[in-house]
Amino acid sequence: MKKIAVTTLKVLAVAAFWVGIWWLAAVRVGVDFLLPSPTAVGKELIRLLPDSSFWLITATSLLRMIWGILVSLILGTLLAYLLSVSRVLNALLSPVIGAIKATPIASFIILALLWLDRDILPVFITILIVVPIVSANVLEGIRSVDRELCEVATVYHFSMKKKLFRLYVPSVAPYFLAACRSSIGMAWKAGMAAEILATPQNSIGTELYFAKTYFETPTLFAWSLIVIVLSLIIEKLFLLGLEKLGTRFHWLTKGGSDAQA
Repeated sequence: MKKIAVTTLKVLAVAAFWVGIWWLAAVRVGVDFLLPSPTAVGKELIRLLPDSSFWLITATSLLRMIWGILVSLILGTLLAYLLSVSRVLNALLSPVIGAIKATPIASFIILALLWLDRDILPVFITILIVVPIVSANVLEGIRSVDRELCEVATVYHFSMKKKLFRLYVPSVAPYFLAACRSSIGMAWKAGMAAEILATPQNSIGTELYFAKTYFETPTLFAWSLIVIVLSLIIEKLFLLGLEKLGTRFHWLTKGGSDAQA
């Protein structure tokens, strides 16, 4: 309890410091249109929260992001497996993956708008951006499996299930967790960018776009804060769940992994 209290106080102190800097900057500028004060943004949040449409918009965007992340993790893991077993596929897809990493997100969004429904676009962009990150990390994890242990498993006729959960999963798990740490934040950025440019119905990105169009800067800041809070909460809960699951089944050492994304 003492450790939790100390951590909470530290977080509150850091938050208070940056809110103070924000308030001083807003006072110095003196125009809410350019830089709204924390008070103005707080009032806007109070106005938004009781509105039923706020919860519908937030829930819809949140579901899009979660759906995109989950599909990306599955596809990225499957792609890593295919690349690990096929040199031809690896040679063919490596330039494509490299091109995806190098191309600006906005370019993909504009192109995808020609082919996809705007409600599906944020999910597609999230998948497009996250899959290469996940596949690269998981592929590295697969390649890190001890070959001598693989030979031992073959000699003792391990079943496919036993090889998977006793050999491959513990080796890949730290790299998969590192991929999740890197990709969840990126997924939110890509998804929000897609929503802002595509303006689908019932989306936070659309609200950000209209707030910017009509120069409603406090509203713009309020929705931006909501995006930040949701992103942090989802990332912390998702990673905590994965770490608990990995520790429970002895796929991860306690506290996660030091594998780099």
